[in-house]
Amino acid sequence: MSELEQLLIGDGAAAPPSAILQGVEAGLAHKHLPGAPHTIYQELWHISYWQQISLDWVRGVETPIPAHAAVGFPSSAEAEGEDWERLCVRFFTTLWEAAAIARTAGGLDQAIRCPSRPGLPVRVMTVREQLENLAAHNAYHFGRIVLLRHLLGIWPPAAGGFTW
Repeated sequence: MSELEQLLIGDGAAAPPSAILQGVEAGLAHKHLPGAPHTIYQELWHISYWQQISLDWVRGVETPIPAHAAVGFPSSAEAEGEDWERLCVRFFTTLWEAAAIARTAGGLDQAIRCPSRPGLPVRVMTVREQLENLAAHNAYHFGRIVLLRHLLGIWPPAAGGFTW
């Protein structure tokens, strides 16, 4: 497994996503904590949202960046329309797609166009750079999920996790 693939699906820099999400029940995924801007559900939805956009860009689909950051988090209707289990399936499906792309060493240096925030020029980067960006983004938000799990008293998961 390449280091890039490890960063996406393994325990390269932190606990793997599969461990971080292990044992989170729907009720706790939707629980709002005082002072926390988002729930576990909202954080995973956000990760999945940007993961899909990253895959679009890698495939040559110039999906625009939303005009407002709030679009990258679920509305009440979106959260009601996709239960926790289905969100997890959607997340892991696109995560495995990203990992499969990371395994194809021949295409990682291909240049792709990645739209920027409104008013800024389109960025050009390699597939590898976009997947590295995705891995960093996922790690940031999974760190928030781990903190929420700590605050909810459901960390570490049964599979273990970094606890120092």
